[in-house]
Amino acid sequence: MTDLCPQHSPVVQLNVGGHLFSTFLSTLRKHPESRLAELFSGTHKLRTDAQGRYFIDRDGSHFGAVLDFLRLDSLPTENIQEVHREAVYYNIKPLIKLLEETPRLFGELVGRQQFLSRVPHYKENIEVLIRIARAEAIAARRSTIMICVLRTEEDLGFYDNAISSLEADKESVVTFGPWKASPSVKDLLDCVKMDIESQGYAVSVQPHVMEKSFLSRSYDYFYKLIFTWW
Repeated sequence: MTDLCPQHSPVVQLNVGGHLFSTFLSTLRKHPESRLAELFSGTHKLRTDAQGRYFIDRDGSHFGAVLDFLRLDSLPTENIQEVHREAVYYNIKPLIKLLEETPRLFGELVGRQQFLSRVPHYKENIEVLIRIARAEAIAARRSTIMICVLRTEEDLGFYDNAISSLEADKESVVTFGPWKASPSVKDLLDCVKMDIESQGYAVSVQPHVMEKSFLSRSYDYFYKLIFTWW
């Protein structure tokens, strides 16, 4: 490990997870409250690689975009979420703020995530869906999981009757809702699909059509979530 002393060259050689960069020390210290400024303040013993470059054990794929902002105040036009993650890690608050004001992150953080925070147990349900699907994947090309979406409190009042009329395995049904926000059932299903696919799974959603009976009400709360494994 090496001290960063004032007598060292103002040009710093960096190895960020195998990605190599050169920049001025003043660039890394541009925002005094940031983690980068703290690391290169001269008070930390920094690790170096075999060639003497300062080493940061972090994926450096998007560090160049962070460095461009420190140099020129320029914002990336792609990989916004990935750069935002790095900005949060390095605690570069001006970059975090500007990225969160871009349409893509604004929509994700202020729109979609605010909606999902109002859907009870949303994240836990996503984990349950994946766990059930994996358990049913043995010697099968697809796993089909039933989900129940209750948009309103009124829908919730019909839940017991709806679940009792379901022909499928009632024990493995995963239920979402109700929620107090404007997005629709389709919006919720799009979120479920998006968040499962973001973890690398191939998944589709289909309405579950129940047999109609003259003696009982037909409920349209149920959907089939189909995982395709190969």
